[in-house]
Amino acid sequence: MHDFVLIPGAGGDGWYWHLLEAELVRRGYDVVAVTLPAGDPDAGLVEYTDAVLAAMGGVGTDVLVAQSLGGFTAPLVAQRTEVSMIVLLNAMTPKPGESPGRWWESTGSAQARAEQAQREGRSIDTEDLVADVFFHDVPPEVTAEAMRRGAPEQSDGPFVLPYPSTQWPDVQTRFLQGAEDRFFPIEFQRRVVAERLGMDLDEMPGGHLVALSQPILLADRLQAYRAELGSDR
Repeated sequence: MHDFVLIPGAGGDGWYWHLLEAELVRRGYDVVAVTLPAGDPDAGLVEYTDAVLAAMGGVGTDVLVAQSLGGFTAPLVAQRTEVSMIVLLNAMTPKPGESPGRWWESTGSAQARAEQAQREGRSIDTEDLVADVFFHDVPPEVTAEAMRRGAPEQSDGPFVLPYPSTQWPDVQTRFLQGAEDRFFPIEFQRRVVAERLGMDLDEMPGGHLVALSQPILLADRLQAYRAELGSDR
């Protein structure tokens, strides 16, 4: 069994996890950071699931972590291989029959983001989505490296077809949310998670790209989750 398998969000770039991956490996864990075929217009959730399973190499995992859009892929993976726990991280929580493209409207995410910005004295009409929403709390040197790499391409492939599963897998699930996430505000996430999963979320410091802004704290939280399984080292 792998200790941790990490599914990225939109753009599908495994680089997103590089700081967290290095920290978990330093602690002695076996980690798989997946890169998804996000630029392929023919690749949808089924193909994303296949890509994760291929990266896992036929071996299950104790903890499957899914960032943002990865929330639609993680439960599909858990239905096809051995997974002891799913950790949804600042994630989109799916609903049977709903496509990721419909998720935004049906959850009211845009309104929630605008209302949170107003409460914080910001305006979504004037702020820069990349600098002010995604990278606002990421260290400058990490942000600079990300900008040098360029934005990964994301096709519409996974957003079109309905989520293909009718139920959540019978797997322990935790939802971990960055308290300073400006893209998916925490109170919005608290409501959606309660409605769709019937559970409370856990929170930690950090924005939407918490694996880049708080890799050490995130590693601590993931290590604690794995310890709940009784298999920590």
